Amino acid sequence: MSGHSKWNNIKHKKEKSDAQKAKIFTKMGREIAVAAKAGGADPEVNGRLKDAIAKARSFNMPNDNIQRVIKKAAGDMNTDNYEDIVYEGYGVGGVAVIVETLTDNRNRTAGDLRHYFDKFGGNLGTNGSVSWMFDEKGMIIVAKSGDVDEDTLMMDALDSGADDFNGEGDFYEISTAPADFRAVRDALEEKGYKLESAGVEKIPQTTVKLTDEHDILMMEKLIENLEDNDDVQEIYHNWEEE
Repeated sequence: MSGHSKWNNIKHKKEKSDAQKAKIFTKMGREIAVAAKAGGADPEVNGRLKDAIAKARSFNMPNDNIQRVIKKAAGDMNTDNYEDIVYEGYGVGGVAVIVETLTDNRNRTAGDLRHYFDKFGGNLGTNGSVSWMFDEKGMIIVAKSGDVDEDTLMMDALDSGADDFNGEGDFYEISTAPADFRAVRDALEEKGYKLESAGVEKIPQTTVKLTDEHDILMMEKLIENLEDNDDVQEIYHNWEEE
């Protein structure tokens, strides 16, 4: 179910062209740089930086790239101008959409996003217009393989403080309270589990199904244009894709 887990979206991004991968690495680099500038270059004492590094690694961003960005951020004053701004709105068919951005020009970003929503049958709303339909949860995804025993992983996750464990589908999905996310992620990594994805996400309480082909195309185009925007870091929605 789209929105319940970002794994399908992450996998889709990983399969994109080299040019698109470069764009993703640029976005990840910006997030790492801003985190390092704000809280220091040591991820063990800078939780935001540690989260940003883990996220970049889930997209297969090379460690050399990550370290280069951190080192550069120490002498780069430009990152001081970036702001975290969240936009909310509706796509076609009443699909709720939340867009997290990191921008050095809020007027440009707001204008771009308003254009996308208008062009593809939606409308950009005010803060709080759709966020009430989402819950924040820590989500950790582990690929199923012969090296991972489901029962052991479940016990390790729950013992570390996870709230829930789901073994259905192609991946193991572990959810946590936002405050417990880092402790659970770190504990699983220390036990040697390879995490395909890990982050605090916005999970929709209910989903919307689109049946009209034109509406489906418009929703796909909206998400595609949002993904391609340099200022957009994360997109959450409650569209239940087939």
